Amino acid sequence: MSFAGKYELQYQENFEPFMKALGLPDDEIQKGKDLKSISEIEQDGKKFKVTVTTGSKVVKNEFTIGEESEVVMLNGEKAKVVVQMEGNNKLVTEVKGMKSVTELNGDTITYTMTMGDLTFKRVSKRI
Repeated sequence: MSFAGKYELQYQENFEPFMKALGLPDDEIQKGKDLKSISEIEQDGKKFKVTVTTGSKVVKNEFTIGEESEVVMLNGEKAKVVVQMEGNNKLVTEVKGMKSVTELNGDTITYTMTMGDLTFKRVSKRI
């Protein structure tokens, strides 16, 4: 299953508490919570390029399934990760005590990050 495409954020859950837990300042959290977000995914076999544009902020990450890569996290920190594929529609990784799962179902991508008992969820639809 190909993840390739452009996706627009439909809704998110627990954005504010999760961003606070990541250490983002309140003013950035307030600015970011209602901004439209577009994710663009390019996939070439096991290689991925992901560009997320939220307002004027653009975060680009590249990774290859099963290989160590450096990614930029939601709070702007860089971290080394190994992304694994589960089945043919789930990308899973763990970084700095957080589990990240990106799941594709039809035209919908659900991105879930879990840190302790706090879960942040973003649901985006293909445009």
